[in-house]
Amino acid sequence: MLKEKFNDYVQSLETYIMFQIKQRQIELTEELTAKGRKPIPLSMGAPVDMIPQFAVDTLKSILDEPSIHTYSSPKGEKYFLEAVSKRMKKRFNVDVCPENEIFSLIGSKEGIANLIRELINPVADEKEKDIILCPNPGYASYKEMVKVSGGLCYGLEMTLENNYTPNLDKELSRLIEEGYNPKKIKALIINYPNNPLGATCTLEYMQKCVDFCLKHNIILISDNAYCEIYFDEKDKPHSILECKNAKDIAVEFHSFSKPYAMTGWRLGWVCGNSEIVSMFGKLKSTIDTGIFKALQLTGAKLLNSKEGDEYIQCANKKLKAKIQKFTDGLIQLGYDVKMPKAAFYLWMKIPPRYDGNSKKFADDLLEKSGIVLVPGEAFGSLGKGWVRISVVASEEDLSSVIERMKIDGFEY
Repeated sequence: MLKEKFNDYVQSLETYIMFQIKQRQIELTEELTAKGRKPIPLSMGAPVDMIPQFAVDTLKSILDEPSIHTYSSPKGEKYFLEAVSKRMKKRFNVDVCPENEIFSLIGSKEGIANLIRELINPVADEKEKDIILCPNPGYASYKEMVKVSGGLCYGLEMTLENNYTPNLDKELSRLIEEGYNPKKIKALIINYPNNPLGATCTLEYMQKCVDFCLKHNIILISDNAYCEIYFDEKDKPHSILECKNAKDIAVEFHSFSKPYAMTGWRLGWVCGNSEIVSMFGKLKSTIDTGIFKALQLTGAKLLNSKEGDEYIQCANKKLKAKIQKFTDGLIQLGYDVKMPKAAFYLWMKIPPRYDGNSKKFADDLLEKSGIVLVPGEAFGSLGKGWVRISVVASEEDLSSVIERMKIDGFEY
């Protein structure tokens, strides 16, 4: 069997949870549609609105330039790197140097996976594996990224009790008590605004993360993909690079996918500590030859444009109203959910009658009502008893979700 030729880490990987759910949805679509329950996807964390018209028009206008179709640099074109630097200054008031503190990405997911791959030396003994500290619950791909690299993803407890901001000193003590070697810790991943929780954190907590990583010589990775999706202009999500001494230890990943609904463009960047960015670039330069120049130029123009800012403001205003209305509907059904400060996720506790079995709850919702959610366990062991809802459907579909749940007996 050819499958046996692949390494043990790849063979141990499971199909990405979103693709599993999508396949099941496809299998049931005909049956559900026939009974008036055509599937309503609330599983993928992907905006469904049209991207900025400014981006479409800009891309069209530059496609006839012959030089735009040649190889790019893996690092990114000068105009893209300079636009990122300008955006980071404008949005967060932080300085990042285009020459050595920024690197282009084929989406932030690819970038994080490649950085993790560079940090880990794979070994067989679990207690001797290099460790990446990750949120639990946390983005489902973190664990698989670490696993396929031959490392250990150690989950930090993200709970309502600690306001989804783990006490890092306490978590380090727990790791040691469980027999792991703290010297094997290579990096800490933080993700605020958070997927799947929709949680945010203060700048003060970010500073604690920076101080902890500096104290223990641990690389700090900030996944900031959702920083532009927020609902209060006076309470915008922060950048880790706003913290004192952050550039001594940290890098941050950004994406065009969420704020501009440009998920298919695969465009993003990493910025921060120059040594980390440089080492990251060594691998990137051997496995890809850069992003299509037309996408980079379009992205560069969009980042600091009036049209781009207006798009984000309009999208956030529309999303806020949609999430609030949907949240109110769930509350009327008896669920204890709160309007998030940022991102488009609701983290919802399942009814007691399911005895913590989130997969059973999600399966029942899909098979009976055509409502597609993600069971909390997909995001880590502490996701048991919860589900993640991506509030990305139309208002009409969201109203249908509430109506179906009421009719089909899914009140809390």
